[in-house]
Amino acid sequence: TDEVAGQYITTYDIRMTAPNQEPALAPSAIHTIEHLVATFLRNNEQWKDSIIYWGPMGCLTGNYLIIKGQYPCEEIRDLMLLAFQYVVDYDDVVPGTTPATCGNCLLHDLPMAKYESKRYIQRLKESFCCEYPGVERPTDLNGKQFFDA
Repeated sequence: TDEVAGQYITTYDIRMTAPNQEPALAPSAIHTIEHLVATFLRNNEQWKDSIIYWGPMGCLTGNYLIIKGQYPCEEIRDLMLLAFQYVVDYDDVVPGTTPATCGNCLLHDLPMAKYESKRYIQRLKESFCCEYPGVERPTDLNGKQFFDA
C-alpha cells in the first residue's frame, strides 16, 4: 500500500501460476483475460470507481490489480472469483480486439482464457494469498536496485 496525495493506493498480486514452478500463462490467454477482467472491473457498480489498473505481469504468471483504498485479501478474493467467473461465462466477441482498440488484436484466445480462469477459480477456492513476503532487492555493479514493477 502506498499513499498518494493523502489517499491509499494498494497493489494486489493476482498470481495465477506459481513462478518458476508451473508453466507461465500463454500470452494469448492472459491477453484475453486482461481485456475481459478489465471490462468486468470497470463496469462493476461496486468497484468501478476504485479501479486504477488491471494488467498482466511481464513474467506471465498473473496480473496486478491496483485499487484506491485498502481492502482485506478476503474481499479481493471474492472480487476475483466474480471476475474470473465472468471470463468463464463469457461467450461473445472479446471487447477491444479491433486494430483501432488493441495493439495486438490477433493475440487473443478465449477458450484458453476460460481454461486458465477455471483453474484459477479452483485455486482461489482452495487457498488465496495476495500478499507476499518481501525479498531483498538485487543491485547491479553500480549499486542500482532492481525493480520489476
